[in-house]
Amino acid sequence: MKILVVCAAGASSTFVALRLRRAAEAAGLDWSVTAATQDGTASASHDLVLLGPHLADRLDEIRGTTAAPVSVLPPDIFDDRDGVRTLGIVRSLLTDHRFTSEGRS
Repeated sequence: MKILVVCAAGASSTFVALRLRRAAEAAGLDWSVTAATQDGTASASHDLVLLGPHLADRLDEIRGTTAAPVSVLPPDIFDDRDGVRTLGIVRSLLTDHRFTSEGRS
C-alpha cells in the first residue's frame, strides 16, 4: 500500500505521514507513507491520497491529477500524535465500499 499525504507546503503532511507510517509498522502493515505538496500528486504513484484539511476546497482539483482515491483528513488530524487515529481512518476508507468501488470518498 502506497499512501501519499498532501498539504500546501509539505511540512504538516510530513508529520502526519511519519506518524501514520509508525502506526502502520506497529500494526504489522507494510505500507509506504510519504508526504508531498499539492503539486506532488501528479508525479507520484500511490494507492491512496490523503489531503490536509486546509486543502478541502481543492479536493476536486486534486482528484483530477491522480488516478488514486483521494480523501480529506479531519480538521483535528494534527492532534493525532501517535498516528493511531489516522491509521483507523485509512483502514475505514479502505473498507468503505463506496470509496473503493468508485475510487473516491
